[in-house]
This record gives sequence, C-alpha cells and structure tokens, in this order.
Amino acid sequence: MEDHGLFAISDFAELTRTTRDTLLYYDKIGLLPPAARGENNYRYYSSRQFTIVNVIRTLQELGMTLDEIKNLKDQRTPESTDELFLSQIKQIDAIINEWVRARKLLFTLQKSIHSALGVNEKEITVQFLPAEAIILGDLNDYSQGRDDMDTLLSFYIDANQKYPDLNLNYPVWAVFSVERVKRGDLVWPDRYYFYNPEGHDKRPAALYAIGYQRGFYGQSGDLYRRMFDYIDRNGLEICGDAYEEYPLNEVSVSDDTNYLMRVMIPVRER
Repeated sequence: MEDHGLFAISDFAELTRTTRDTLLYYDKIGLLPPAARGENNYRYYSSRQFTIVNVIRTLQELGMTLDEIKNLKDQRTPESTDELFLSQIKQIDAIINEWVRARKLLFTLQKSIHSALGVNEKEITVQFLPAEAIILGDLNDYSQGRDDMDTLLSFYIDANQKYPDLNLNYPVWAVFSVERVKRGDLVWPDRYYFYNPEGHDKRPAALYAIGYQRGFYGQSGDLYRRMFDYIDRNGLEICGDAYEEYPLNEVSVSDDTNYLMRVMIPVRER
C-alpha cells in the first residue's frame, strides 16, 4: 500500500511523532479515520493527513478537547476556523504577557538579592547610584487614627487603580522625607514604593550614604544614628529623601529576625 502513497499505521505514527494507540483512538471517535483499509482490515494513512495530525496536536496544546476539535473538523468553514484561530492567538498572547511579567518580577527579586551579597554590613559607605524605575505612592495620610498598615493598604489599592496592567507583586519599601530624616522622625514612612522596570517614577540618581542592619521589618536599631554620625564626621549633609528597603527578606531568608535592611540617604559636601 505504501507504493500508492499510503502508510501503514505504525509508519504513519512514527512520521507524525504520535503513537499507534493514539491513531486508533482518533479513528474510534471519528476524528481521524484512515484513508484506506487493506487486507485483514489494516489501516493506511495518506500524506495529506500529516497536516491534520499537526492541527489536532496544536489545538490540543491550546487547550481544546478532542470533542471540540472533532466538531470543528466536521463543521469547519474558513470563517469559523479563522475566528477560532484568532481567539486562540489572543489566549496565547495573554499567556505570553503573564510570563513576561513574571520574568520581570523574578529578575527584579534576583537583582535585589545580588545587590546585598558580599556587602560589609557593619560599614557605612558613600556611593553614587544611578536613577532606577519605581512605582512611588502618594503621601501617606495618617489622620483620623490611621496607622502604617492602613496607609500600606491604600498604597496597594491606588497602585492597582493607576497601573492595572502592571505586575504589583513586588516587595514594598519606605520613603522618609528629607525634613523628617533631619529631625530623626523615622517611625512611619511618608510614602511607599517598589522597584518595577515599567515604573513611571524614579529613585533619583544621587550620591548616597548607604548602611545595613539585620532584623525584622521596622527594626532599624541604631542604623540611622550611626549613619547620621558618619555623615557629620565626613563633612557631608543630607540633601534628599531616604529610601529604606530589605534586599534580603522572606523571599530569600527563612529567619525573619535576620532580614537585611538597607538605608540610602542622599548626601553632598557641606
């Protein structure tokens, strides 16, 4: 039968990268009957059926059931097939977008970890940091008995409304205004922010005094005091809002008392 452009079921299964049992099942449900039957009722398939197998496999990978594929096969028109393909393309695009967003999140989390590996946690340094994209919240409102958890929830709600297409599953950090930093008023932050490569705001490029402290969230200990003393002793002055974050947090550290805080305070020579 192969001499007439037909293939035995085992050969056809190998050529189409499927299995004999799969082809038998396709035949049983009427999805892909053989092109011909030979002696002893053997099944034979034509080269024209290669494409049909590929289409079936592709549609299955897109989430369609065999019954749905059979209905399409039995009732297909150019218009209905085009409409189906357009729908599937939209679904694929949505999945691709989700994976792209997930990759950006993982890259940002990985970058945060890398930034903290090997640092001298006892040392305060002064470094120039380039601008970096962030999502920056509005000024926090602590009136009418609102606390930091209330304002954090408001930050998430506002961010979801302003950036509905962005992945907001990023760690959230704190900004303290330059005025409050100079006063040493560091209880609750003025704003919240998180790094996001699609953020419309920027952590400004500046010369920063940078210090580290181990502990749970909000336990800055004497870090700010040590930084203020360092800034004063080195002839510097604070000239911008302070950024407080935890590059090593629950994502990468199992002991929540051993998170690594980083504080970055813009400075300049007096």
